[in-house]
Amino acid sequence: MPSSVTVQGQGSLTHRDPAVPLPVPAQGGGPDAAPLRVEERHLVFDGLGYVCRIARAGGSGTPVLILGGSEQNRTSWTRHEKRLVPHGPVVTVDLPGYGTADFLPARYGIDHLAAATRHLVDALGLERISLFGTCFGGAIALRFVQHYPALVERLMLSGMATAVTDEYTAAMERWDGMIARGETQDIARELTDRFMSPPGTGTVRKHAAVGRLVYQQIAGQSPASLRKSAEHNRRLIRHEWYRPEPCPAVPALVVTGEHDTLTTPDMGRRVASVLPTAQFLTILETDHLAPLERSADFADLMARFVTDQPLAGLPYATAPEAFVGGRAVPGRG
Repeated sequence: MPSSVTVQGQGSLTHRDPAVPLPVPAQGGGPDAAPLRVEERHLVFDGLGYVCRIARAGGSGTPVLILGGSEQNRTSWTRHEKRLVPHGPVVTVDLPGYGTADFLPARYGIDHLAAATRHLVDALGLERISLFGTCFGGAIALRFVQHYPALVERLMLSGMATAVTDEYTAAMERWDGMIARGETQDIARELTDRFMSPPGTGTVRKHAAVGRLVYQQIAGQSPASLRKSAEHNRRLIRHEWYRPEPCPAVPALVVTGEHDTLTTPDMGRRVASVLPTAQFLTILETDHLAPLERSADFADLMARFVTDQPLAGLPYATAPEAFVGGRAVPGRG
């Protein structure tokens, strides 16, 4: 893989043609696979700096923009982008307040982050995108499609709910105090336990390994990252997570881990039911961290969705459900 280069300023990934499914090389690429080309761009929105990553490998389809969760950054999706780049460019981003981007005060909510995402789309010269958001990134993605519907060709959400529970809100207030007191190890354990299903819930792939990874990532945060985490919690408390504004009737897919205890399958169904044309399914033997626990399968699902491939009969997922009048019915597959 070529080295990543940093590019300042504007550029264009303008897409004018419909998405065309392309042959997908074996994981990691083959002798005929186009080389993966990666670059990063440093941008400024409303006086706040942020960074995006763009991966390409020759695909000419609609670009995919991924908005990760609060504990993820622009490099968290490299395994998934390898499965997606044969179809088109893949963009990941550290929005203001996250990753290596500038600090974002809690007075700025999800509307501001959706506007920053619009700024990114404009800066890259994108006419239309396939938009994927997970957990907190899902809240931003949903607000984005509500505010900028003409820019979204497809929408996929993972680990998403229509509300933050009172119990989780109380936990965030407690975590805020723990961060202020420097109780990093304790909060890392609490957050890891929150993201992952408790023992005995059901079979979860790579449960122990992913748990260790998440714990180490949170416990190893720098003081600057901890400050951003504390501000993130305050942002969630102060601003609406979901707002019942109109959504466009774009193809949409909502997915949840089979054993997700943070954003349960029923919560995911609720999200799908408020979208005009959404389908819902669960990823088997996973919890809230399904993109990590079954990364190859999750990437396959993403690629299938953005190229309009069948979703029925997948060995790693339940049958798709659609919603009529708020009630689940079999999806189109």
